[in-house]
Amino acid sequence: MSSFGIPNVAPALEAVLVEQMAAVESLLRSHTRSEYQFVDETAHHLVAAGGKRLRPLLVLLTSQFGNPKASGVIPAAVACEITHLATLYHDDVMDEAPLRRGVESANIRWGNTIAILTGDFLFAKSSDLLADLGPAAVRLQARTFERLVIGQIMETQGPNPDQDPLEHYLKVVADKTGSLIAASARYGAMVSGAPADIMETVTVFGDKIGVAFQLADDVIDIASESNQSGKTPGTDLREGVPTLVTLNVMKSTDSTDRELQQLLSAPIEDEDVVAQVLQQLRTHVALDQSREQLHQIAKEARTALGPLPVCDATGALMSLCDAVIDRTA
Repeated sequence: MSSFGIPNVAPALEAVLVEQMAAVESLLRSHTRSEYQFVDETAHHLVAAGGKRLRPLLVLLTSQFGNPKASGVIPAAVACEITHLATLYHDDVMDEAPLRRGVESANIRWGNTIAILTGDFLFAKSSDLLADLGPAAVRLQARTFERLVIGQIMETQGPNPDQDPLEHYLKVVADKTGSLIAASARYGAMVSGAPADIMETVTVFGDKIGVAFQLADDVIDIASESNQSGKTPGTDLREGVPTLVTLNVMKSTDSTDRELQQLLSAPIEDEDVVAQVLQQLRTHVALDQSREQLHQIAKEARTALGPLPVCDATGALMSLCDAVIDRTA
């Protein structure tokens, strides 16, 4: 397993990625600084908490299909991570989340207003970086942000009466999670000068693998007895948030699922009931169905890579598909 959680990365490529990621971390910390000490503190709250850095990693990987030493590669990687961090500040306000990446969330520590404004500050810092990369980079950011916002609104509004809730959920995931991961993959190809067909290929891959990552988290939230997904198992049950597993249960026509469906139709506040529902879900056919759906999306992501040249970067992207599935094994 590589330093980045991807199995079987070629040693030469990993060495390049380690060096580049160090540059990403350095610019990430320096570019989110503010002369106003309080903003500096709030903006670095989640920067310092770490994270998988999946989005900048994808920028670095797809830049291998062009010139990975191009001047825009590191700024683009940092811009993607800053955008992601900004969305986390806003998400935590909407979800009233007490924790993020193992630390107290900004909204709990400083209040909703400060958390929202810190997210806005980070969006501004991301745009500042991208402005130096040209109109195409700025346009991609704008269109990605549009999808992010629409996904959040769709999630808040819920499915229409005549809409399949699972279909609605998958569209929300594609917009809320897949969009920025797809943009990250596209940025790497774009700023490195990779051919247009490769840029389109990695964008499709990014959308697919982004959805797969969220679906994997859904499975882990039920199946894992640890905080492997970055949150306490059953968090979505407590918040009444529909996920892949619970939506599969709700689609069941088996009469023995009626009581479970009733419990899943609202937030579960009693911890004993949460534990009981988790046990039921861990042995329910819906969990296996969810794994199969995840495997199918990961397979589609791998298939999307077909047109890419055979090289270490393509191999790493293929292995990333395996890593998503292995998280839920």
